[in-house]
Amino acid sequence: MKKFRHIKIPKAGERIDVDGDRLIVPDNPIIPFIEGDGIGPDIWKATKSVIDNAVIKAYNSKRKINWMEIYAGRKAVKIYGKNQWLPKETVDAIKEYQVAIKGPLTTPVSGGIRSINVALRQKLDLFACIRPVKYFSGVPSPVKKPGNLDVVIFRENTEDVYTGIEFKANSKDAKEVIGFISQKFKKNISPGSGIGIKTISEFASIRLVKKAIEYAIENKRKTVTLVHKGNIMKYTDGSFKDWGYHAARKFFPDITITEEELDRKYKGKIPSGKILINDRIIDSMFQQLLFRPGDFEILATPNMIGDYLSDACAAQIGGLGLAPGANMSYSICVFEASHGSAPKYAGMDKINPTSLILSGVLMLRYIGWSEAAVIIENAIKKTIKSKYVTYDLANRMSGVKSVKCSAYAGRIVKNL
Repeated sequence: MKKFRHIKIPKAGERIDVDGDRLIVPDNPIIPFIEGDGIGPDIWKATKSVIDNAVIKAYNSKRKINWMEIYAGRKAVKIYGKNQWLPKETVDAIKEYQVAIKGPLTTPVSGGIRSINVALRQKLDLFACIRPVKYFSGVPSPVKKPGNLDVVIFRENTEDVYTGIEFKANSKDAKEVIGFISQKFKKNISPGSGIGIKTISEFASIRLVKKAIEYAIENKRKTVTLVHKGNIMKYTDGSFKDWGYHAARKFFPDITITEEELDRKYKGKIPSGKILINDRIIDSMFQQLLFRPGDFEILATPNMIGDYLSDACAAQIGGLGLAPGANMSYSICVFEASHGSAPKYAGMDKINPTSLILSGVLMLRYIGWSEAAVIIENAIKKTIKSKYVTYDLANRMSGVKSVKCSAYAGRIVKNL
């Protein structure tokens, strides 16, 4: 077992191990957590209480999570020193223990690190950002039938514009890039332009789509939709689409069918045991998710498109405060709240913790503790239905008085 400088390993508990592509989870796993910045401590405290009580409720004393705090963001800088926003031993701890959960982190405005979240994903090769979006009855929504939307978004995490290959306007590097493109490819770029480079590879596209199809198989979903802007960005988004279809043909030839095959062979009805692989252009997709949300189940996207879609879908079911997230490699997985750190609300015990709690639900399912996950989901439904909610939801409900973050979590525990 690794030794750490500042991380304290719990005296009780065992690490989660991996056998091939299978997790081996003991009854007393050690799971690292990052409290987070801003509102992080408030929503983490609420989340931990809900998870711990659900595990007790589901398994009595037979199972228990042994939490191990690891550090990133402002707390890491205090402990490790200047510019230590993401200490190496934090990354090492997640590699060692396989599964972790984190609150939101504030990216420093200047210097230090481009984005803590992006850096964590890249250092651990967490190539799939997974965002389930599902409605809870009683939550105020801007659409008439939010319950029709039930999608899981698989967003590629390591490429696209998030690679950070950028050159500031009027900088020497930007001028060199503009000059090279102008001379070599005869493309006109306005002088004084900032330059950003978008990269999408066959390797990253295929492994993302493969994971999305595997999820569809495991969860008995019928469609996987590749979302892109390939009509314009033909060699990045267009290639993502083509590589996605290639992944389906290569790895799942007996399970997947295309829309052309659906119409020609099956008269428009997806047969039992088959998964439809189709694609949609992103601008059309935004509209279709409003008008025909029931047509889509799994969405596989490049990075930036997935970022936009995740937030747009979350708005339909009540906002980011209700949207969980996970960043996953082949075995390593970091679960996280899908919203920011909201520093102006830090320490006010005000913010809705449901996003992080539901990320905990995803985590429990991932380690095979589905009984506890179901108990939490049912308790959240009951709590929201009783209109015992935090301010973000109460403000959009008539005649409802908001409760504190801790009180909301306490009611969920009561309803377990």
